[in-house]
This record gives sequence, C-alpha cells and structure tokens, in this order.
Amino acid sequence: MAVIESDICTAEQQDLTQPQLYANQVLGQVAFNRRVLELARDKAMPLLERLKFLCISSSNLDEFFEVRVAALIQKVEAGSVQTDADGMLPADLLREVSATVHSFVDEQYQVLNDELLPAMRGQGINFLPRAEWSKQQCEWVEQYFIDELLPVLSPIGLDPAHPFPRILNKSLNFIVRLKGHDAFGRDAGYAIVQAPRSLARIVRLPAEETGGGDNDFVFLSSIIHANVESLFPGMQVLGCYQFRVTRNSHLFVDEEEVDDLLRALEGQLPSRRYGDAVRLEVAHNCPEKLIQHLLRQFEMDESALYTINGPVNLSRMMAVPELVDRPDLKFPGFVAQLPLFDSVTSKVLPNAGATGKADMFAAIREQDILLHHPYQSFAPVIDLLLQAAVDPEVQAIKQTLYRTGADSPVVDALVAAARAGKEVTVVIELRARFDEADNIGLAHTLEEAGAHVVYGVVGHKTHAKMMLVVRRERKGLREYVHLGTGNYHPGNARIYSDYSFFSCEKALCKDIQKMFLQLTSLGKPSAMKRVLDAPFNLANALLAMIKREAEHARAGRQGRIIAKMNALVDPVVIRALYAASQDGVQIDLIVRGMCSLRPGIPGVSEGIRVRSNLGRFLEHSRVYYFSNDGDEELFLSSADWMERNLYNRVEACFPVRSEELKRRLLQDLELFLADNCQSWILQPDNSYRRNQPMKDETALSAQAQLLETFTKV
Repeated sequence: MAVIESDICTAEQQDLTQPQLYANQVLGQVAFNRRVLELARDKAMPLLERLKFLCISSSNLDEFFEVRVAALIQKVEAGSVQTDADGMLPADLLREVSATVHSFVDEQYQVLNDELLPAMRGQGINFLPRAEWSKQQCEWVEQYFIDELLPVLSPIGLDPAHPFPRILNKSLNFIVRLKGHDAFGRDAGYAIVQAPRSLARIVRLPAEETGGGDNDFVFLSSIIHANVESLFPGMQVLGCYQFRVTRNSHLFVDEEEVDDLLRALEGQLPSRRYGDAVRLEVAHNCPEKLIQHLLRQFEMDESALYTINGPVNLSRMMAVPELVDRPDLKFPGFVAQLPLFDSVTSKVLPNAGATGKADMFAAIREQDILLHHPYQSFAPVIDLLLQAAVDPEVQAIKQTLYRTGADSPVVDALVAAARAGKEVTVVIELRARFDEADNIGLAHTLEEAGAHVVYGVVGHKTHAKMMLVVRRERKGLREYVHLGTGNYHPGNARIYSDYSFFSCEKALCKDIQKMFLQLTSLGKPSAMKRVLDAPFNLANALLAMIKREAEHARAGRQGRIIAKMNALVDPVVIRALYAASQDGVQIDLIVRGMCSLRPGIPGVSEGIRVRSNLGRFLEHSRVYYFSNDGDEELFLSSADWMERNLYNRVEACFPVRSEELKRRLLQDLELFLADNCQSWILQPDNSYRRNQPMKDETALSAQAQLLETFTKV
C-alpha cells in the first residue's frame, strides 16, 4: 500500500534523505550482538548467566551469517549496486561486516578464555584440556570413546573413491592428516570425521570414577582428538583439527508459482542443511595447507575464514548451566504473578468454582485485562483457550500462530476444541524462520483434528498475534479477543518481555474479526475503527500521529513521543521523526536491536534520544505513546518500525483505551527510560555507551524493579 510521505518536512528544513543521517541496519545487528557480549563480561551478573549471554551472542551470530551475510553475498555476486538509506554499496558493506565480525569473534573467545573459564574454575567448574587429564580421567575418556562414540563415528578417507563429503550446516567436523598405508595399500593423506548432532558436545567426568571434582567437564572435540588414532588403525595421525561450516539458510519458494505452499516448504527444508557456504570456522592451530584445502572445497576466500581458539560452536555451552547445580551462580528463581485486574487494588480474577480456575470470560466482561510477561503469568492465555474448548456456549475460535513450539499447550487446546465440535480456524505462518518444520507439523496435527488451517496471504507473512473467541450468551453472540506483542509460545513467555491484552469491547472485536476475514477469505480491506493493520493503514497512521505531534509543537503545545520496539530501520518513519524533532517534539525511543536513526545530530535530531535495554529477559514488546496535547494515545503492536513489518507483513496495532491501563504502560515506559544499569545510549556517531549510575544516583534496573513488583522469588 502506498505510504503518504508528503508534508513531513517544512520548506526551511534540510534534506532528510542524506545517507549520513542513517546507520546501516546490518552493522546495527552486529552492534546489538556486541551489547549482548557486554553482558557476558558484566561481573554484576551471576557467572553462569554470563556464560549464557556468551552463548546467545554465538547463536545470534550463526543466524546473522545464515541470513544477513548470506543475502549480502548473493547481492555482491549478482553485481547489485542497490543501497539502503545509508548509501553503502553491498560490496563495501560486506567488507565492513567481515572486518567488524572478525574483531567481534576474537573478542568472544577472549571473553571465554580469559574471563569466563578462569572465573568458573575458581568456582570449581572445570573444562579440562587433555594436558591436564589424570591417568584415571584418561582411562575413563578412552572407555567413553569406545562405548559411546566409536560405534556412531564414520571417518571418511579422502581418495578418488571417497571424495570430500557433504558437510551439514553448523555441524562439528574434523579434518585429519594421516601418514601410512591402510589395509588395502591406499595412501590417503587426509580424512574427515563428522560428529553426529546427537552427541553431547560437553561431557561430565564422573567424580567417583575419575577422582576429580563434581563439575569437571571435557569437550567432545577433546575426546575425539585424544582417541582419533583408534579410527585409523595402523596409520599415523599427524594432526586433527576441528572445523565448522555455516551455510545460507534462506528457503526460496516462489509463492506465485507454487500450488501448495506447505508441500513446497516441506520440499525445501532439507536443502537448508546444504546451502551455499558463507563462513568457515577452523581451529587456530590448523596448518595453512589444510585451511586452504578447506577453503577450496567450500569455494570461499579468506574473508570468510575464522580461526577459533576454543570450541567452534560456543552456543553448545548453553547446556552447562543446566548441568551444574549451583543456584548461587544463576539468576534467582521466581514465580510469575497470577494475573490481577489492577496491581494497585490487587483485584483478582473471578473464580470459576470447584476447578479453581479463573473464569476468563467473566473476567474479561468486567474490564479489559493487561498482563506483562514474564512478570505476570502466561497461564490466563492458555486458560482462555482451555475454557473455550470445553464451554458448550463457545461457537468458534480463530487464532494466528507464528511461533508456538513443537509441543504446545496452545495447540493441544485448539485440537481439543476442534474435536469438541467447535469451529476452529488457525492461521499458521509456515515461513516463520527456523520454525518452518515445527509449524508444518502443527498444521498437520490441527488439520487431522478437524480444524480449518490456512497459511496466510501470498507475499505477506502473518505476524499478528491474535485470538478471537465467539460465544453465545443471553443477549446473543459476544466476541472476546486476546491480542499480544509476542508469540503464543509458553516457553518464550518465560524469557521474553511481552504484553497480553484481553477485551470484549465490541468495536475492537469487530476489527479483529475483519482481520481474520482478510486472512481467510478474499476481498478488499475493510475500514477499521480501532485497529491499525499492516500492510494497509498502519504506516500511514503512524506518520499521521508523528505529524500531529509536530503540529502541536509548532503551535507551542507539548509534542511528545515514546516508542519501544525491537528495531527501527524504516527510512520513511525515520524521516518523519527527524522532521518532528526539528519542530520541537521530544522523542524517546527504546530500541533493543537495530536502529538506523541517528540521534543528537545538530539541526536534525537534537530532540531524539535512543536507548537499548538488555538484561535477563529479552525485551520484545512494541509500545507506542503519543501525548497528543494531553489526550494521550497508547498502542500495543506486533510490529517493529521496519519496512518488512509495515509494508510486507500482516500486523496488528491496537489501542489501549482504559486510563488505568494506559497509566500502567506509561509507567513501564518511564521505568525503562530511567534504567541506568542495563541500558545503552546511542550516540550521534552511531556508537553505544553503557549507562552507569552517577555518584548521586540510585542504581535502577527496570527488569529488576518489575521482578520485585510482580513476582515472588
């Protein structure tokens, strides 16, 4: 849909399309990952949580290569000179990304080797290199190799009959240099050993059998290194070096040409494991000759090479905190608050009686409900579905699913409802990246139960988080909605910070009904009374509200915007914010990840402040606040301010109209703006500065404050 950008700038304002006013979004993703790594270095964090942040930075980097770098390489190979608003040519950007990420990877391993491993050793958590193994430990490791690894390893000697094998995306492999002749007289100089993904990458040494500590561990790579000669009897092993290849994981499906999107995606999923290679990680002690051999095999140059001083997949160390029983080295556990209507009056949800479950329909009829996860429980969302599934008065349930997990109580409730004869319609987004296989499985499960399953709209991912329940009551049919900023994934609801909103307000429910009709039927977009929906009216509505704040400011009234989101990269919205700042609007942006806007530029963005908040929970909510000269408007949404969200996805942005709930949301926003412990301030030069309490300031972490307010430790 066309976006109306006219009148954003007044005549005297400068050109707001200049490339120097925009930061590159790909480099912005690297900058976000660097902030995650800073948490791994933060000694105020529990030690094993610091290890988790290091693992998260590694997992994020994997996806960055699989998606962002892979797409950039394709542009360069195609000779593309198309640029984003920042004006960087793809070839120049690829060089900049390579230099930046090489430096970042070096820092990751410096954090592991110089900070985290020594700190864990000081706490009795030891990752023992082979040189430190005792005789007992060596004997146990050898027996473990014989019993657990040898039967499943299949070394491949490289010769004309055994060419270089296909290497799975992100799998652990070893290139082995050999000397001698095998049983058939062959002189094979090299071999490849592939470690199946089923094998644990970290192995605990049993203290009672090895005479060590309770938390002594060895890496799978060390076990294989120590016993690799057993795989090549009669041969001399001259060297064994781990390596890992990252591949392009984009699934290409021409949606206009396929008749069945589900079958097309099912056919494409296996190819993800063997896409074009985009990164090669190799042990730092691997000889140059072997490195060049690997680069030739994967058709990469040295810009894609990363020499690694440690395990090639840091994210596999995420298992360690679960293996180590040290609560003192982890975040304290907490029990999420069972939801209240009002955190001030502590008015609880009406009880359903003998079941002890809240009557969600009665609760929603009484007033709108706002929940802040994970501080407040996700259980009411499940309860609403479960109650709807068994309530004989419920006629229909409609829901979108983007990410929900392979084993989901949400899906179980929808299956139960379909089997109970309810009219169940589920819009599943099959193209939710890296969840495609799970979503295909969910689609089959729901269809077998009798639910109507649709896959959204060709060319537009369905990213909106919506549930609609239609119930027959005394005065006729009544609709109830649950809308969220996050996915219907109970696991994510414990680690992502998101909002849930329940209502039976008629106009809002009718709008959501219209959105479901757009997704499942055919026809023109319908006029909405409450909801701003992408790709139809959300972008223009945002621009209009930003412009309205500018008009207030020019007239001498207050102009104020606060917006919280995951990413801000849409140049049209950024230009509108620049123009509003020039007119005197005070703008605070809480942007967790990529931000292409540059604050604090004289004459352009002096009235804009940008911060990124990171901590124990992944900040995932999208909240938009416009002061509107005292007639405040507050919206929750599934959409970030990115081109893909505003123009190429189905998104829902909905108002919170209750003054009490608006006040709660505004208080949350102000809390994040006051955070001086777990926030980073974006500078005009596009660098981030970690916020620190001043000498006369009290330390304030927004997440810690919310935990204290809402939960029981």
